[in-house]
Amino acid sequence: MQNALLIGLSRQMTLERQMDVIANNVANANTNGFKADHSLFEEYLNSNAREDNFVGSDRRVSYVQDRGIFRDVGQGPMEPTKNPLDMAISGNAYFAVQANGAERYTRDGKFSLNSTGQLVTSDGNLVLGTSGPITFQPTDHDINVAPDGTVTVLEGTAKNDSIRGKIRMASFDDPAKLTKLGANLYDIGSAVPQADTKSTVQQGYVEKSNVNSVGEMSRMVEVMRSYTAIANLLQQQSDMHKSAIEKLADVPA
Repeated sequence: MQNALLIGLSRQMTLERQMDVIANNVANANTNGFKADHSLFEEYLNSNAREDNFVGSDRRVSYVQDRGIFRDVGQGPMEPTKNPLDMAISGNAYFAVQANGAERYTRDGKFSLNSTGQLVTSDGNLVLGTSGPITFQPTDHDINVAPDGTVTVLEGTAKNDSIRGKIRMASFDDPAKLTKLGANLYDIGSAVPQADTKSTVQQGYVEKSNVNSVGEMSRMVEVMRSYTAIANLLQQQSDMHKSAIEKLADVPA
């Protein structure tokens, strides 16, 4: 295969994977706490597609390689909900939750109560406090969440606050290394969660996705145009080779 075809094919393969990343960002533009992903590209130098007598760096072919994906962990915009159970983290911390018997982490603070009065995520996962799940009593009202995550209520006709727990917030040295599991959850892998004392909780808010919808749509159009341009170039190369072969066949022996 000609070197031009190999280079074009390598670029098309990376563009296809980049389109998958962009499409996932666009699909989650309205997902609470979602963090956008972006592709990383680099030049990959290798020997040309065929062996010949010319040896040297000037014969190396420059391919395109997507070497990985990086996550934008920047803060998303805060949206007021007027729901006292909704919470948003201002800072780099994550909420700790219990999902399928394992500890996971999320930035989605769209919370509610389950049938037993426990604080849960929109998917029903238990929200963890510093001493375990946070449970409310049937007579609790006037729920208040302090910036440090302390949850207090007024119980029945009592006039003094009762503490129901403290929202557990954890931070990581490199949050971009957390693995996305779907359903807005992260797995820490080998990372070690650390108690976060700098981040604060904003009650009655949820953090929206940090995806820039206009920017992602622009990148999507750019990728589509690049893919089409390369496809046209490869077709031109194929037509040129076909024409050359046909003309060679007409040359008298």
